[in-house]
Amino acid sequence: MPGGGVSINTLPKISLHDHLDGGLRPQTIIELAEAIGLDLPETDVESLQKWFYDQSSAGSLVEYLKTFDVTCAVMQTRDGLFRVAKEYVEDLALDGVIYGEVRWAPEQHLARGLTLDEAVEAVQDGLEAGIEHMEAQGKSIRTGQIITAMRHADRSLEIAELAVRYRFDGVVGFDIAGAEAGFPASNHRAAFDLLAREFMPTTVHAGEADGLDSIRSALFDGRALRLGHGVRLAEDVTIERQDDDNTFVTLGPVAQWVRDREITLELCPSSNLQTGAIAAWGDELLDHPFDLLYQLGFKVTVNTDNGLMGDTTLSQELALLSDAFGYDLDDLEVFQLNAAAASFLPLEDREELTKAIVAGFADA
Repeated sequence: MPGGGVSINTLPKISLHDHLDGGLRPQTIIELAEAIGLDLPETDVESLQKWFYDQSSAGSLVEYLKTFDVTCAVMQTRDGLFRVAKEYVEDLALDGVIYGEVRWAPEQHLARGLTLDEAVEAVQDGLEAGIEHMEAQGKSIRTGQIITAMRHADRSLEIAELAVRYRFDGVVGFDIAGAEAGFPASNHRAAFDLLAREFMPTTVHAGEADGLDSIRSALFDGRALRLGHGVRLAEDVTIERQDDDNTFVTLGPVAQWVRDREITLELCPSSNLQTGAIAAWGDELLDHPFDLLYQLGFKVTVNTDNGLMGDTTLSQELALLSDAFGYDLDDLEVFQLNAAAASFLPLEDREELTKAIVAGFADA
């Protein structure tokens, strides 16, 4: 552990890129599946967790996404959404997270009769119940919903309208997700135009399963303030030469723009290994371009993406990076300060998060 044995779990942390339908407890899946008569690939907690991890580690985003067929299936009722959202907050708080932006796609939760609005309200009620439950245990946490549209579908304008409708009732931003290659942000220009007119902040999944063209579209068509993953932005970084003490690089125009404008990268190290997003650089965490981007001054943040699929937590992701790249507490604090500054909260709230992070790390 960095800092001579300091527990990362106790440090205040910010989670920006975490999918609600990728963070369920295996026991919850089993119980919700039984209630609706859904057959599962495994029926005990340990085996089911292993199934999710193994299925998600095929080196393909397309294969990775298939596991969500199971989690979404048990999140089609108000009770299911409420429980999953409540437990999501509890798990974050127990991991030391003081603010979490949870993204999810309401359009994927209508199979049992819920409307889009009812789904959003069920999740918000669950989040608030989780916050109240953890406050009773002496842990402070707040949340914000990021309403997500599926990029391979044609409902993005409707989902953008939904996000705007609930912007003062728990929703803080908008995203598009799903299979990236072949489905650029430009396909959803009408939705992003609406969001821009309404001054609703956006993050866009880009630079995970597709390269620089996808990132360009996220920035131009999506007006993205943050890049979901964005790891393949490193394709626009050319290493000219390297010696024992220095690495000399040239930034291409996309990378230069992202760095100079301080557009935040929502990096998800373990997930990027599982989906093959960093295959161009290698297949181990040490090969991840996270450290290169960090050392070059990009606004990097650390995220889980999907705790169930990766069998991980935010604290574990930070520990893995610390082991791989020798980060200390000062580095981990930078990642949290970057995340606080990039959150979709008002300035005053972001400043409060910053103060809490600085205070928490000072006490470590």
